[in-house]
Amino acid sequence: MVVLNSIDNSFFSKDFVSQNQEVFLSVLKEKNIELYIKREDEIHPFVSGNKFRKLKYNIEEAKNQQKDTLLTFGGAFSNHIVATAVAGKLSAFKTIGVIRGDELGVDLNKTLSKNTTLKEAYKSGMQFKFVSRSDYRNKSEKNFIEELRKEFGDFYLVPEGGTNELAVKGCKEILTNKDEKFDYICSAIGTGGTIAGLIESAKDYQKIIGFPALKGDFLQDDIQQLVNRNDNWSLESDYHFGGYGKYNTELIRFINEFKTATSIPLDPIYTGKMLFGIIEKIKKNEFQKNSKILAIHTGGLQGIAGVNQRLKNKNQELINI
Repeated sequence: MVVLNSIDNSFFSKDFVSQNQEVFLSVLKEKNIELYIKREDEIHPFVSGNKFRKLKYNIEEAKNQQKDTLLTFGGAFSNHIVATAVAGKLSAFKTIGVIRGDELGVDLNKTLSKNTTLKEAYKSGMQFKFVSRSDYRNKSEKNFIEELRKEFGDFYLVPEGGTNELAVKGCKEILTNKDEKFDYICSAIGTGGTIAGLIESAKDYQKIIGFPALKGDFLQDDIQQLVNRNDNWSLESDYHFGGYGKYNTELIRFINEFKTATSIPLDPIYTGKMLFGIIEKIKKNEFQKNSKILAIHTGGLQGIAGVNQRLKNKNQELINI
């Protein structure tokens, strides 16, 4: 894992090639399936996985436009918020985070004491603007953006979750020549940028399967707008565990058992749900026999601390870190 604590303008110019770690579980042997995890989470503790890929070319474009500030959006436990803050620090950008939930700004010190995500972003120099949930819905509106420019001056806008055409360009680099042996490529989905890159870069014979972390059917259309192909991918919408940020005892136990069996940590928002879904589909014989599956570990591990705090408050089983 790369650990960088100070300005490193070369960070986003590096070509990271992640290790594919094979998983050994009894169900895989029983069903004659090979499963590997692409350890994108090892790129960096905070700018990890798809966040590095999505920010790479956006950082480059911000420099080309001679901007000195990045502004983006996210919730209180957003991986994207902390990744943008740390990436900005590494690349000598000021950063502004527009955070959903104006109540969080009433007592910032109290909020930071209870929220490790925002605390890490704040440590990296991010300035926060807390807005109500109703105002946050207007984050893509021209008038809303113009008001932000009046308040903060000029900035380079990175969309919520980091997904845009430059993000897809970065996510195309996740797959390499060594991944051509796989029949299926699986990824968790938030805003759709990661799977769009995979869809565009996959070989014709490879099937891309997305596991949405959110409820609803809107992602199908969102992803279709980002790609030029519609013949090599599908979504599995039965493993969101109630929606974004939702989880239960069954998922937490699965994550802990998977970590014990494989040494690979998973988060309960994205990768844990994906791997749970993959294993369930294997049990149901929904993958062809002798298949080789590659699951993309998109990072997000920084959020476990916040989840564990909530689990601890409810006296429930914690996630093993």
